[in-house]
Amino acid sequence: MDRENVDTDAIIPKQFLKSIKRTGFGPNLFDEWRYLDVGQPGQDPATRKPNPDFVLNQPRYRGASVLLARQNFGCGSSREHAPWAIEQYGFRALIAPSYADIFFNNCFKNGLLPIVLPEHEVSRLFDEVQAFVGYELTIDLERQVVVKPDGAELSFEVQPFRKFCLLNGYDDIGLTLRHADKIKAYEAERLATKPWLNHRIV
Repeated sequence: MDRENVDTDAIIPKQFLKSIKRTGFGPNLFDEWRYLDVGQPGQDPATRKPNPDFVLNQPRYRGASVLLARQNFGCGSSREHAPWAIEQYGFRALIAPSYADIFFNNCFKNGLLPIVLPEHEVSRLFDEVQAFVGYELTIDLERQVVVKPDGAELSFEVQPFRKFCLLNGYDDIGLTLRHADKIKAYEAERLATKPWLNHRIV
């Protein structure tokens, strides 16, 4: 995604935010850029007119799981639908020099890894991707490195707690459910000592 300041309305346009579900946003990722016609919620993607010039519609990039981007990716409104759409499209990680703060945090909460690399390294990756069809990167979260096809490694930082959650597949709910037994025991003890709390006012 060779553009700076890609905002969340470009990532997932506002007309697709009406759904109360957390699924089904992948087909509308970058909708206004991916298609030549105006998309609406519930529309069958097979009936749309793809933009042949848009990068994700080019055969060489289909099935990609790493999104390479420029600085300030995910700026604009704080919609959580943006990382939902990116993840549901099939991306597992992003690489950019910088991200908008809220978008950056929302990525971790939704199982996406937003990697920050220096701008000159990102620019070099763009050049190499453009030059070599089939160019692949391997991301080793455990070791915190991006491995290039020639074996060269680019290190990145990630907070230990966020790394732990990503490696174990925990979101906020999953983290809470790790203590389900303690929660049940607490609730049982509370009702035993304060039974009136179980009464409902009709």
